[in-house]
Amino acid sequence: MKIINSYRHCERSEAIPSRDCFVADAPRNDRWLLVLLLVGLLILIPISGCVKGEEKTITAFCGSASKPAMEEGAEVFEQKTGIKVYLNFSGSGTMLSQMKLSRSGDLYIPGSPDYMVKAEDEDIVEPESVKIISYLIPAILVQYGNPKNIQSLSDVARPGIEVGIANPESVSIGLYAYEILEYNNLLPEVGGNIVTYGESYSKIVSLVALKAVDAIIGWRVFSEWQPETIEVVYLKPEQIPRLAYIPGAVSTFTQDRDSAQRFLDFLVSPAGQEIFSKWGYIATESEARKFAPNAEIGGEYELPKTYEPLGK
Repeated sequence: MKIINSYRHCERSEAIPSRDCFVADAPRNDRWLLVLLLVGLLILIPISGCVKGEEKTITAFCGSASKPAMEEGAEVFEQKTGIKVYLNFSGSGTMLSQMKLSRSGDLYIPGSPDYMVKAEDEDIVEPESVKIISYLIPAILVQYGNPKNIQSLSDVARPGIEVGIANPESVSIGLYAYEILEYNNLLPEVGGNIVTYGESYSKIVSLVALKAVDAIIGWRVFSEWQPETIEVVYLKPEQIPRLAYIPGAVSTFTQDRDSAQRFLDFLVSPAGQEIFSKWGYIATESEARKFAPNAEIGGEYELPKTYEPLGK
């Protein structure tokens, strides 16, 4: 109040303010400067937050079968669009369970159509968004040089051969391996040679690369990942009941459907397919059918209700 009164006194009594008036006004001027400074800061803070908020990110839950190509694809996509893609890898069933529990994720990219069917049935993905990214061929994978001379599926049943497969209850290739053994009536014989299970594609591949087992039943493309440590032994066409593919779909939990769809579209575009081809994946159905002309493609296989883990 003293400042206000002093200002009024100066204004009334003097045509030109005295030095005392300027002294009295100084604190008020400082306060106005402080107010303006605070207002400016309040304006700038939201602006900088918006800039940061405009950085788009999406998350994909992926089966490990697509790992090397998916990692490169996400990197190239980010360079082209500025959209960061976070990738989670594990068994397809494990990834589906995580999405259900967390109710999160923008894309689901399992290692086979079996788990995509489950995702559709459980309303985890938008069925109309499903796309085929690449095709997969089941095969026998052995140590480099094939020291046990495994030439066929029946050789995997030989006494003394140590075999690894992925867990059929949570990993796509484990499900396919069980189906192939059942289809060829080799469950008892090969089952007795199974010494370990892998909980993801990458872990089952490492079993051969580290010489922990003599052979695994996996995807042909695994041999392209580590050609210096792994060789492929092809199954006879008539021994393959189904060919597989890597599907992708937009999740019903997505918070950014446009960005998720853009990444999926990129993966099936010529640029995306070039990346997958580089890593040994098969792009077309006609090329995949060369390995098993009469096999079914896609669909779903369910483990028997009496299923019990195979092995010693």
